Amino acid sequence: MPDLSILIAGRPKDTTNYENALKRLGVPCFVSLTPDQADKATHLLLPGGGDITPAFFGQADHGSHHIDTELDILQLDILARFSAQKKPVLGICKGLQLINVHFGGDITQHIDTAETHKWVGRDQFHYVFHCDLGRRDFFYQLYGTSVKVNSAHHQAINRIGNGLIAVCRAGDNVIEGLHHASLPILAVQWHPERLPDGGGESLFSYFLSLG
Repeated sequence: MPDLSILIAGRPKDTTNYENALKRLGVPCFVSLTPDQADKATHLLLPGGGDITPAFFGQADHGSHHIDTELDILQLDILARFSAQKKPVLGICKGLQLINVHFGGDITQHIDTAETHKWVGRDQFHYVFHCDLGRRDFFYQLYGTSVKVNSAHHQAINRIGNGLIAVCRAGDNVIEGLHHASLPILAVQWHPERLPDGGGESLFSYFLSLG
């Protein structure tokens, strides 16, 4: 895939797992939070991390953790540039939530069922189920009607952003995946970069095929 160049919008100390996942696929990637770098990459990966600054989706802080407002601003700026250029974007965990906020959605800052989703010194695991009746989305193409995923979050999408479509939910109705109706943007609430036995490679390959 010599023509691909993946920008991971994060801090280098937090992105090793994502870099390794892409390197296993033989794909060149680089880590940066400089918005101008958006013009040099073909694809954008928005990684997991702490919670988004609640003011960015019109709320006061009601239980958000590990907020990094500077990081949020830079990631949202880079996302806006990729969206404007209609370049492929993959959001992972926090990345999914950033995409939702960018398109005008909001976040539930602490879900009632957080005990079954949050990091407990390790990932937890549960099934997610296809929920888009159109059956033309990435989730159905890759996994069919359900798949077991890893989980490490206590927040979730509440109001879905403009143009976004939920493609899968957990058993408690938490949105676990979405895509944009007209842009090459997709996102998952789980962590494909650290799924055991290479379970996330099909998602990365699908993402890399876009554009």
